[in-house]
Amino acid sequence: MLGLLLGLVVTIIVGYLIIKKYKAQFVLLCGGIILMCFAVLFGLGEILPANKSTGWVGFDIFEFIKNLFSTRAADLGLMIMAVGGFARYMDKIGASEALVNVAVKPLNAIKAPYLVLALAYIIGQILNIFIPSASGLGLLLMLTIFPILVNLGVSREGAAALIATTACLDLGPASGNAVLAAKTANIDIAEYFVNYQLKLAIVTMIVIATSHFFVQKWFDKKQALLGNGSIMENGIEADTKVENQNNSALPIPTVYILLPLLPLVLILTFSKLLVSSIKMNVATAMIISLFIAMLFEFVRKKDVKQVFAEMQVFFDGMGKQFAAVVTLIVAGETFAKGLTAVGAIDTIILGAQTSGFGVFLMTLVMVLIITLSAIVMGSGNAPFFAFAALAPKVATGLGISPVLMVLPMQLVAGIARSMSPITAVIVAVSGVANVSPFDLIKRTALPMAFALLTVFFGTFVLYH
Repeated sequence: MLGLLLGLVVTIIVGYLIIKKYKAQFVLLCGGIILMCFAVLFGLGEILPANKSTGWVGFDIFEFIKNLFSTRAADLGLMIMAVGGFARYMDKIGASEALVNVAVKPLNAIKAPYLVLALAYIIGQILNIFIPSASGLGLLLMLTIFPILVNLGVSREGAAALIATTACLDLGPASGNAVLAAKTANIDIAEYFVNYQLKLAIVTMIVIATSHFFVQKWFDKKQALLGNGSIMENGIEADTKVENQNNSALPIPTVYILLPLLPLVLILTFSKLLVSSIKMNVATAMIISLFIAMLFEFVRKKDVKQVFAEMQVFFDGMGKQFAAVVTLIVAGETFAKGLTAVGAIDTIILGAQTSGFGVFLMTLVMVLIITLSAIVMGSGNAPFFAFAALAPKVATGLGISPVLMVLPMQLVAGIARSMSPITAVIVAVSGVANVSPFDLIKRTALPMAFALLTVFFGTFVLYH
């Protein structure tokens, strides 16, 4: 019980500091170190086994953190960094923009505003598989789908709310959360995507699209905003000019729409699903796709020096992912280790088992923790990275596969993020649309609430 109390107090302090905008990585690291110190001080648990100890328990805490950096940077971290670098390169050469432009063209032929809005969500969520940045995808869609919706009669708020949620599920091998989830569940990323994520995501996408149809239509009627989109069309034109200044003056070939799809094609083809004799992990697929894209750029620009110079974007993207994401994973796992070392997790599992908390209630508890944390922090990554490492231990204690605990936790992190007024995609989209972030979350809250319920109950219906 002492360990649980210590864990609760430190967790509350950590949460408070993150809410107050203290750097999440260092808050989580310090929280984990403090908990490990308590574990040593009160004899609640060990930090490293005797055969891996430095010889003094005080150094063992930092040896544990060093080991995390070594393993995460070389394995999971490399995959996430490669994903981030490839996404940045796709933006640089205009391939992401080309894919979005082609994907939204069919919407112009449909004249039913709210049907187009619902279909736009489906298209946006599919694009998220290949364009993993929520805010990056949101801004691209503000330049393409937003004018279509406004011209059809959807309000600025309704169109922006729809676009702000298009990446809410964090699907596919290009998502850092999905990569971590598969790694935590100890399964192949292709298997996680096809056998677990995809089935549940399809159902959830239908629910979200349907709820957007009715929710945005109701809000628009209530606020009498139909047909008022002129202000934002000017705003979008200005943003388009800024974007065009950053891209090459050369036209983007239509074939470039295939480039963001290459990693997914490679990962799914060379997996247990199709060609199992050849192994292909995420980082390898990204690097192969990068060099294929580079060859396209050679043909397009015929300037070796410029193409080589632009390749630096890939490495800059990798560095950014290390600084922002890999460090957050290490910090989150350090905090999780602290909670485990003081016995807080064992106490919760034992209490759940003795008090009748089964799989259903424990999954609900974990999902609620992630949901509230994501809304408060304005991030889907931070809470999932902080608590994902606990999922296998909780799942094992309940006698279920870790993936059945990790899956709803991973999906609700992105969903709950879309209900936070401080998350990057909400702020970015509301800024372009010239509306308040709080007006957006009023419109995203109900569709995302339906999505949360669908993910939670869908996990039990489809997989248990």
